[in-house]
Amino acid sequence: MAETQLERDHRAAWWRRMSRRMGQMSERFSEQMRDAVLLRRDIDDAFYDDLLDVLLGADVGMAVAEPVIARLRLRVKEERLHTPEAALTALKAELLATFKQRDRTLYVLGHPSVVLIVGVNGNGKTTTVGKLAHRMREDGYTSLVAAADTYRAAAIDQLRVWTERAGVDLVANQPGSDPAAVTFDAVEAARARGVAAVLVDTAGRLHTKAPLMEELKKIKRVTQKVVADGPHEILLVLEAPTGMNGLAQVRTFHEALGLTGLVMTKLDGTARGGTLLQIEEETGIPVKLICMGEGIDDLGFFDPASYLDALFWGVLGEGRPA
Repeated sequence: MAETQLERDHRAAWWRRMSRRMGQMSERFSEQMRDAVLLRRDIDDAFYDDLLDVLLGADVGMAVAEPVIARLRLRVKEERLHTPEAALTALKAELLATFKQRDRTLYVLGHPSVVLIVGVNGNGKTTTVGKLAHRMREDGYTSLVAAADTYRAAAIDQLRVWTERAGVDLVANQPGSDPAAVTFDAVEAARARGVAAVLVDTAGRLHTKAPLMEELKKIKRVTQKVVADGPHEILLVLEAPTGMNGLAQVRTFHEALGLTGLVMTKLDGTARGGTLLQIEEETGIPVKLICMGEGIDDLGFFDPASYLDALFWGVLGEGRPA
């Protein structure tokens, strides 16, 4: 989606509101930084060692943390930084540069675009679909939802509630029907109506269950019969508190389907915010959407600068949420 001024305004307002919910993560990070770093007067080897420990404690991971610290050392020397506060400001800039290596655009081109939402049981796929439909409508994009989780009647009923709240249409068949057929019908309907995007809610499945993964591959193949270059987005929903245990999920789904992005839920319920960086570094797949809360407007597009502002405000006093 090419970002409009309306979207930029929505995203800025969303982050101002959501930054306050990152308190658990920010407070723990800030406390560890103050204890390990800001009590020191000198920027020496022990300073960098302590800084590395704090990053690892936040689940940033060695593959990210070591290169970041190496670049920070060089930056401190080149810019002649003399205080821990200045070094931490430089650290924040280095982390932002790492985040900016990824393309976080949600590709909705409107012919129609097809977005598959996948993941294991209980990670919040259905609510993510409803919240994303609402977000797109707020930003001026039309969408239609496909109820491809056909195994549970309760899942279809739950999705119907969310689509009604979001003000979008739902395509659903009887429980037990073929999920790929539902997806096909939804994409055909969207094309006939000129709808910009089809959001496909798939059944929750363990990433270790091969037959269920094959079903997702079938949905992908059927989509391509209607829209040759679809699906345009395949988004895996992950719970942030899962931490690095989610890495196996990402790898398995990516191998089967070719993920284009991640949706991180419950980011307000974890103190280990570095997981985002580590998973991105390990897999190359960007976090595109995050969710902090149960409300329909609690899902937004991931913005690394706003995220780091909220994470560092307890240490640097910058970007503190109002």
